[in-house]
Amino acid sequence: MFDNKNLKLAEWWKPVENNKILCTLCPRYCTIGEGQAGFCFIRQNINNKLYSLGYGRPTGFGLDPIEKKPLNHFYPGTKILSFGTAGCNLGCKFCQNWSTSKARLDDLNSFEASPEEVVATAKSYNAPSIAFTYNDPTIFGEYVIDISKIAREEGIKSVMVTAGYIDKEARKDVYKYIDAANVDLKAFSERFYHKLTFSHINDVLDTLVWLKNETNVWFEITTLLIPGENDSREEIKAECDWILKNLGDSVPLHFTAFHPDFKMTDIPRTPSSTLTMARNIAMNVGIKYCYVGNVHNKEGQTTYCPNCKSVLIERDWHSVNKNKMIDGKCFNCNKEIAGVFPSTQP
Repeated sequence: MFDNKNLKLAEWWKPVENNKILCTLCPRYCTIGEGQAGFCFIRQNINNKLYSLGYGRPTGFGLDPIEKKPLNHFYPGTKILSFGTAGCNLGCKFCQNWSTSKARLDDLNSFEASPEEVVATAKSYNAPSIAFTYNDPTIFGEYVIDISKIAREEGIKSVMVTAGYIDKEARKDVYKYIDAANVDLKAFSERFYHKLTFSHINDVLDTLVWLKNETNVWFEITTLLIPGENDSREEIKAECDWILKNLGDSVPLHFTAFHPDFKMTDIPRTPSSTLTMARNIAMNVGIKYCYVGNVHNKEGQTTYCPNCKSVLIERDWHSVNKNKMIDGKCFNCNKEIAGVFPSTQP
């Protein structure tokens, strides 16, 4: 199917015994034989070299509200050009984008788009940001780097929507030109990660701490609450306590509603009451900005000033109805709000 003359030679790998390749992009560390691909489907050993099959081959573009990523404290109310490729380096049984993340490129109608063309597309729609999303952009890290570098030169922001499952050295390269991220903290137990995602929680927690302490990337966290799996009061409180201790009180936290999909169609939707409970736990612990998603809930989706409690950004689902912030501060008490905001908003 592929002519390797036109493929992108991958980064983050080394040859090992028996003509195999060790991919070092993520903590899965796949050992890949000749002609085979790694767990993610799109990193393949061709003639004892690793190639990125996803480079320059998006599966589709969308123009989304940035709140859909979800990011509530990064250029709120703006549009973001979103795209992904085939494949993923996690195996989530509840994946809600499984038609692309669980597919190989030859199963999809992917098309070619150079990094320059992706940035030009964002500019043509006057989108101030580009999101690497739908599947996990970690697996097409080479493409991410080249696009985000050009985007920065053109004054366009780059956003990772990711599970944060990435090697410690590789992430320094992949995030070099990234401006913001939403990290999907899928649960707060190794049991959940091992059983339902085929990965490990500690690697994700390490990425979160690294983002906080060693980068200037603005990031927010999302946890999809699945009934009976990760929605107990005890687990939610443990997650919030960890965030407060390790990341501080100003990292926005999103609790979103699950709907039956992929291999977990026998589990019911998340009740709104569960989301409200989780948000209350977070706020009681001391997290300043906590939101609920995938439901209509104005109170749970609105940004309030943590000092005077004034309504700053009123939202309903992904729509911004009002924005009273001025230069990143509360209009009422002048409290600076954590985030990245346009210089002036009415």
